[in-house]
Amino acid sequence: MTAQSWHALRHKKYQFSLRLFLLLNAFSALFSIFSPLYYVSALTFPVVVIFLLSLALLLWHWKFETHKINIPLTSLLFGSLWAWHIVIKTRQVTYDPFTWLLLAFVSVIFIGALAFATDIKAFTLHSLPAFLVCIGLSSHEHWPRIFYSFALPLAAIAIHQVIQKRNDRFAQQLLYQLLEERETLTDLSMIDPLTGVYNRRGLQNRIENLPAAEHHEHFILLLDIDHFKAYNDRYGHMMGDQALTRVSAAIRDTVRSRDIVARFGGEEFLVLLTSLTRDQARQTAERIRQQIIDLKIPHSLNESTSTTITVSIGMGIFDTENTDSAIEKADKALYEAKHRGRNNIFLSRELQAI
Repeated sequence: MTAQSWHALRHKKYQFSLRLFLLLNAFSALFSIFSPLYYVSALTFPVVVIFLLSLALLLWHWKFETHKINIPLTSLLFGSLWAWHIVIKTRQVTYDPFTWLLLAFVSVIFIGALAFATDIKAFTLHSLPAFLVCIGLSSHEHWPRIFYSFALPLAAIAIHQVIQKRNDRFAQQLLYQLLEERETLTDLSMIDPLTGVYNRRGLQNRIENLPAAEHHEHFILLLDIDHFKAYNDRYGHMMGDQALTRVSAAIRDTVRSRDIVARFGGEEFLVLLTSLTRDQARQTAERIRQQIIDLKIPHSLNESTSTTITVSIGMGIFDTENTDSAIEKADKALYEAKHRGRNNIFLSRELQAI
C-alpha cells in the first residue's frame, strides 16, 4: 500500500457512508409515504423533499465521484427535514402520540447509526433536530426514555470512533514505517555494498533524474585500475577488495557532492561531473588520478618492479538524450588511455576537437 492508496481507501469509505445515508433516507421516506410506521397516514412536504433530494444527490454523486458533498451539512439538512415531518404528523396523531414520537425518533437514529457508525459529528447533527422536537412535543415523564434512546447509540458511536481513530493512526504509522523501510531497501539496492558508491541500477536512477546542464556541460569519466587482475593474483582478493574500497573513497572525496560516482564494473568506476567547463572537468580528472597515486597502495607487477596502484581515465561529454552513446565514447577514450601506458587521461575525440 502507498500513501496514495491510503487516501483512496479513505475516499472509498467516505463514498460508502454518504451513499448508504442517502439510500436509507430515500427508502425510509418511501416507506413512510406508502406504509407509515403508525396508523395515521400523512404525506408531508418534508418527507417528499427527503425522497427526491436523496435520489438527486445519490445520482449526482454517482456521476461525479470525485466531487465531495459536505456530510455534516447534509446530515443536518436531512435531520431537520425529518424533525419537520415529525412535527407535522404528530399534530395528526390523537391516540398515544408518544409511541409515534419514539418510533419516529428511533427510525431517525437508525439511519444515522448505520450510515455514520464512525462519524460522531454527522450522527449527532442528523439526530439532534429530531431529538429536540421529540423532547419539545413529549411530556416530562417521557424525557428519560428519549434521552436514553439518544444517549445509548451516541455513546456507542463515540467509543467506536475513538477505537477506529486509534486503529487508523496505528495503520497509518505502520504504513509510513513500511514506506520508509521500502525506500531504505530501494536505496540499498542502488548502492554497491563493497565500495559504498552507486551500482549500475543506482547510476541509471540518478541519470534519469539528472537535470539538463544550464550554462556548461556534463562530463563523464570512466576510470579503470591499471593491472588490477595482476594485483588480485599477487595480493589476493581480500586485499583487492580493500584497494577498491580505498580507491572509491578517494574518488568520492575528490568530486563535488552533486557529482555522481558509480562502480561500473569489477575495477572500473564511472564519474558523472555535472555542469562545469571542459577545463574544470580535466582538472577534476587529474586530481582524481593524483589522489589515487597519493594513496600509495603497493602494486608490484613483478619481482623487479615496485610501484603503486594507478588508474587510467577516459573522458567525454555526457549527453542526457543519448546515455549509451556518451558512455561508449568515454569507453573508447579509456581504451586509448590504457594502451598509451599506465596512469593516463585520454579525451574522447569530440573533446579533442573542441
